[in-house]
Amino acid sequence: MTGYGKSVIELPTKKITVEIKSLNSKNMDLNARVPSAYREKELMLRNRISKSLSRGKVDFNLYVELTGESTNSVVNESVVKQYMGQLSEIADGDATDLLKMAIRLPDALKTEREEIDESEFNKIVEAVDQALEAINKYRASEGNALETEFLQRVVNIDALLAEVIEMDPQRIENVKDRLRKAISELKESVDENRFEQELIYYLEKYDITEEQVRLKNHLDYFKETLENHTSNGKKLGFISQEIGREINTIGSKANYAPMQQLVVQMKDELEKIKEQALNVL
Repeated sequence: MTGYGKSVIELPTKKITVEIKSLNSKNMDLNARVPSAYREKELMLRNRISKSLSRGKVDFNLYVELTGESTNSVVNESVVKQYMGQLSEIADGDATDLLKMAIRLPDALKTEREEIDESEFNKIVEAVDQALEAINKYRASEGNALETEFLQRVVNIDALLAEVIEMDPQRIENVKDRLRKAISELKESVDENRFEQELIYYLEKYDITEEQVRLKNHLDYFKETLENHTSNGKKLGFISQEIGREINTIGSKANYAPMQQLVVQMKDELEKIKEQALNVL
């Protein structure tokens, strides 16, 4: 959700610059800096920006630079004369010196409020739209890069899952061998039928077939969601949580060091997905 957009418009007496910057955020957090002359239009501009960007920590700046001879600031004549009169009572000096001091004092200048020219404001709206278009292009470019990143991470997890599935029979044999070895070390005779029953019960507790199937389905669903053109950042986050749940369960049931190493690698890939998912709308 990071991005930057800028637009500049030249009017006969003004240069107006619009800047919009966006950083990652779960919600829309819009900070606007608008000159006081356009304050009554701020809410409309906020709504326009929020509707276009949806989410992010957004900074919107509207700068107005006067390039012509017109100005909204005028000398507050009555106040300046009062200052000069008071200054003349406490300091010697000619009128020019007193004027130089008086003009620097508070309220010596006053700004006359200028009514918003609708045609001028329409130009500002066009500039805002241009900046929004630029920032959305930036976001789209970032999104394409993220999609490539996501797909690579999902492919990596899928490949590790394939290794887990291939390793599973060997893991089960390893568990059986450990149990038989533990029984033999007891140097006690056991009922083979009872042993087989207990072994089956024990192995069922460590069966990860369902987790393998669910994890595969979650990975496929993640890829399908990426192909959707609507905003789906939160949905990708939810799917990532489900992927993590299945990976953790496989890890807790593995009871086999080589498989647990694969689980660690899957977790590493998933963490990279979760980090980047926060950047998706």
